[in-house]
Amino acid sequence: MAALARLRGLCLALPEAEERRTWDCATFRVRDRIFAMHVVERVEAVWCKAPAGVQAMLVEVAPERFFVPPYVGRNGWIGIRLDRSTDWRELADLIERSWRMTAPRRLAAAGEAGASPLPVRVQRVRVQRVRVQRGGSSRRPPDTVPDRSK
Repeated sequence: MAALARLRGLCLALPEAEERRTWDCATFRVRDRIFAMHVVERVEAVWCKAPAGVQAMLVEVAPERFFVPPYVGRNGWIGIRLDRSTDWRELADLIERSWRMTAPRRLAAAGEAGASPLPVRVQRVRVQRVRVQRGGSSRRPPDTVPDRSK
């Protein structure tokens, strides 16, 4: 379970990430949407989202480390075995990519830019309406400055 502690550190370091126990496994979420799962079935593993095409590529290149997980594999998720040979830097990159795919766009963009993931407060600008008179000239007379030199 040392792998779970290390995985927990990676996942919870991401903005607004939280852990919940679901289906007898630890799930990591951002705004109530799962981006990673720690699963112990036959082997200890983590499942996370992957961009289109990445799942097939990883499983083909390194089937001893990567696999198509049941249930969510058909949606492009990738399974990564957690053992002594786990490349934790690679896993951190995959977890972060999964988080970016799951997080709302503004939150993911804020995390990408290195900015604070907190929402930006937008100031309302008050717009003054100009009323146009009908039937007459709609032009306003030019502003004149009185001559006070006298």
